Amino acid sequence: MELRTLRYFVAVAEELHFGRAAARLHMSQPPLSRAIKQLETEAGAALFDRSSAGVTLTPVGAVLLDEARALLDQADRVRVRVAAAAGAATLTVGMLGDSTDPGASRLAGAYRRLHPRVEVRIREAGLTDPTCGLHAGLVDVALTRGPFDETGLTVHALRADPVGALLRADDPLARHGSLKLADLAGRRWFRFPEGTDPRWQSYWNGGEPREGPVVRAVQECQQAVLWNGTVGMTLLDHEPAAGLTVVPLTDMPPSRVVAAWNEGDTNPLIRSFVDTAIAAYRH
Repeated sequence: MELRTLRYFVAVAEELHFGRAAARLHMSQPPLSRAIKQLETEAGAALFDRSSAGVTLTPVGAVLLDEARALLDQADRVRVRVAAAAGAATLTVGMLGDSTDPGASRLAGAYRRLHPRVEVRIREAGLTDPTCGLHAGLVDVALTRGPFDETGLTVHALRADPVGALLRADDPLARHGSLKLADLAGRRWFRFPEGTDPRWQSYWNGGEPREGPVVRAVQECQQAVLWNGTVGMTLLDHEPAAGLTVVPLTDMPPSRVVAAWNEGDTNPLIRSFVDTAIAAYRH
């Protein structure tokens, strides 16, 4: 049984849908179906029950799924260890410059224990590039926040964090227990430079075009509010600078923490990074 065919099988077993599995594998459905048929011939038994109700694993398929996952994980570990022994194992991770997330700290510790000989290079990005260099080809994987242009990328959500309005402590709105975006109408907002991803810009501007000072980093956001009395959005659990406060916004969707990487990139270090991130951010 070839590892590639086993990867095909695992995708179908996890999706329980040949079309979705084919899309996940970036291939068309006919060759995927042929590969699974060939695997069933080699196994000497049906791996899936196919009916009008959908696709389900047979008992033989369930056994093979456990074994295939173990084999593929072992194969990935072999590739990583060989690369590390050759001095070629590096992973470049893009992160937003404001990252003090405990989830990221747990991820760093867990990944280091899993791959002690892999050199992890961190590239910090400002708020003007939510893919942290991924679209520009500067990093292998990004630990960042959505939304942004996902063209050519695979994105996995790790957590969702509520957001609030960042205000000066003496702002009349700071006395409220919660706010809605309409309460901030007509106020000057900090905003990102021209050319910043429009999805990202729209989210942090509450879906409206805004006027106000241009910022590129978290500290600049806070200083714009402190010095000019502008408003903007930030994470609800971010500790604001002295003289500032954060009030919950009840009509804003939460900010998603995500891992993102290039579609079709089969680097096992990336796969391991994402799997480790999912576990680290589950706590």
